[in-house]
Amino acid sequence: MQVRFLPGAPIMNFGSSYFRKLFLIRFTSYFFIISGLLTLILIIEPVITEELLYNYNFITGKRYSLGPRVVRSVDLDPRVFVPTPTALTPVDRGSSFGSLLGGGANIIVPVNTDFGIVIEKINANAKVIADVDSASEKSYSQALTQGVAHAKGTVFPGEKGNIYLFSHSTDAPWNIIRYNAIFYLLNKLEKGDQISLFYKGRRYDYQVFDKVIANPLDTHFLTATYEESVLTLQTCDPPGTLLNRLVVRAKLAGN
Repeated sequence: MQVRFLPGAPIMNFGSSYFRKLFLIRFTSYFFIISGLLTLILIIEPVITEELLYNYNFITGKRYSLGPRVVRSVDLDPRVFVPTPTALTPVDRGSSFGSLLGGGANIIVPVNTDFGIVIEKINANAKVIADVDSASEKSYSQALTQGVAHAKGTVFPGEKGNIYLFSHSTDAPWNIIRYNAIFYLLNKLEKGDQISLFYKGRRYDYQVFDKVIANPLDTHFLTATYEESVLTLQTCDPPGTLLNRLVVRAKLAGN
């Protein structure tokens, strides 16, 4: 095919190798630009959604609470709680906040009381997978498809020492669904906020005392030892990246 644009203009052959190369270059450029934009949207959309929901709940006064389905046991240490035997049927995260509690709060039913975590402030509710090798990508990747990982070699709720829990927020857009992004809003926690752990049917409440952004190569938060029960939570920062680590530490309430 030959086209003459203007009188006297050179004849342009769109079937020539020059135009085939030009088309290929432009097509490839547009493809990578569009793919990059879609990837960015996949990464930031869940984060933006969680942020908007958190801010909406804050403005409207909606809150989440471990309601009367989880009661204090008078026979135990006041820091330790047990669930009522008929109410704590495990449910998935999406359906565990539907019942309303008086005062504009939604009841949180722990998804797992054998080993689980609930953070009322950020509406986080997940199973904890015990004894996960934090040095094995295969091991922790598999664990994170089920919930939050408990680092192998660290202690358990109520014990003296370091309870180390970690969750990707995630490392790649295609893992957003595969990995539970439980800790997207972990940066919202402040000193004094409560984190509840459930272990072997008992509830242990921890209060936040520290929040830092650390280098990914900094492992001392994992290897730290304590003379009291300390909970350490770790996720990626900013969410959806591998640039830094956000670390939140909390002490067993009453210690």
